[in-house]
Amino acid sequence: MDPTLNPTVVSAPGKVLIAGGYLVLDPAYPGIVISTSSRFYTVIRPLTPSTTNTIQVRSPQFNASTWKYTLASDPSPKVDAHAENTSKNKFVHLALQNTIALACEVRGITPVLDVLARGLDIAIVGDNDFYSQRAQLTALGLPRSLASLAQIPPFAPQNVTLSEVHKTGLGSSAALITSLVSGLLVHLGVIPSSALLEDEGKDRQLAHNLAQFIHCLAQGKVGSGFDVAAAVFGSHLYTRFDSSVIAPLMGDDSMQPKSLLQVVSPDNTSWNYRIRPFKLPPLTRLMLADVDAGSDTPSLIGKVQNWRKAEPEKANAVWTAIDKLNQSLASTLSRISDFHSQSPGRYASIVKFISTLQPLQWTADPSLPEFETQVASEFHEAHRITLAIRRSMREMGELADAPIEPPEQTKMLDKCCAQAGVIGGGVPGAGGYDAVWVLMCEPEQCWPDQWPRERIEYLWSNYTELDVSPLSAVESMAKGVRLENIDQIKGLKEVTQIS
Repeated sequence: MDPTLNPTVVSAPGKVLIAGGYLVLDPAYPGIVISTSSRFYTVIRPLTPSTTNTIQVRSPQFNASTWKYTLASDPSPKVDAHAENTSKNKFVHLALQNTIALACEVRGITPVLDVLARGLDIAIVGDNDFYSQRAQLTALGLPRSLASLAQIPPFAPQNVTLSEVHKTGLGSSAALITSLVSGLLVHLGVIPSSALLEDEGKDRQLAHNLAQFIHCLAQGKVGSGFDVAAAVFGSHLYTRFDSSVIAPLMGDDSMQPKSLLQVVSPDNTSWNYRIRPFKLPPLTRLMLADVDAGSDTPSLIGKVQNWRKAEPEKANAVWTAIDKLNQSLASTLSRISDFHSQSPGRYASIVKFISTLQPLQWTADPSLPEFETQVASEFHEAHRITLAIRRSMREMGELADAPIEPPEQTKMLDKCCAQAGVIGGGVPGAGGYDAVWVLMCEPEQCWPDQWPRERIEYLWSNYTELDVSPLSAVESMAKGVRLENIDQIKGLKEVTQIS
């Protein structure tokens, strides 16, 4: 079978951290991370015409975004960037260098060089939601709506260089690194393609550990890792790993680690992250929006960390209170899912009922049967907890002098959370002005003009105090990183073909 006709294709999803901002940096506190339906795709083929030990990486959505590398194999394989590259791509370079180094450790140098004998062409593209589509919609004369977004071709060109693109905060670098690293691991024979069909397993853990290390190395720091974890494992409750596990690889000699496998191996018990199953309740929908105002996430994190050092007792009290709320939200949403398992039909009926009412009305009808009352009460409890989390995050922001939920965001989110059928909302991750999330009921059927998503979309499209644009992403029902068939992904073959 000709590998040029059947390339290795691996995708990984984006993320939204709906609870656990800042706290997730500390191994003592978990976060609720939701993987999105928006994905990054890596397509790997032999080069045509073949060029031994040459790797070409293309990002066809951007201008001037092709990078070439040479694999030097003496005394050990090392990836060198071509002098004619118009720009550097640290993320891609480090992913190639370290994944090939690991492949040589696992399989031996000769089998890896055999795979690379014809060279590699690697095309990487992201779904439209990873980038602001405002310019595309304006060019098409379309309003900012979900229906308009559906009219933009998949993997639309951004008409700018990679460094100039406006990202939407879905974790593009983590999804890119995860898809590229996992694709290379499969293509180089380090893990079988079947490994990405399993929910967990050591091969998926190996992909996670390697992607975490490379992502941290490219960023120049060890972050919480929830974005890479979501890209690998999908939605879950995440507790971070101890940063010391990759400390030996983070020094100046990191381009040539002495024994990468020893550190990133799934058998290395120092990888102490926790991945606990979680998904949003049935018949609910997560809606996301890009807010065109902008925040400096490292600055926000720095302010919170400085405050925590300066006032440790106060900070720990605030964090403990927020953590209690975060865990209560996860437990409440899981209990709601359990009600669906008990009686899907009656559950669907009460979801349809409360989708037409404001949250304060959900438990006001004394004629509701006991089961329906219990479900409505849990939905109301989730609503209450999300409001409490927002209040606590605002308090932390005020104490740290960091605009975690700026007043402009508060005003808009209050309007969203007062709409019929809306369970809750917030600013994801580190907060600021960049984005918002809203969780709402999504019944199987609804009366005309009564869909909660339509109310939120109307509110966003008519909101004048902030520039809000919806994203089409919802929660991914699939696991994280996975093997793909290029013919089954609309537009993927066309955008990644070698011209």
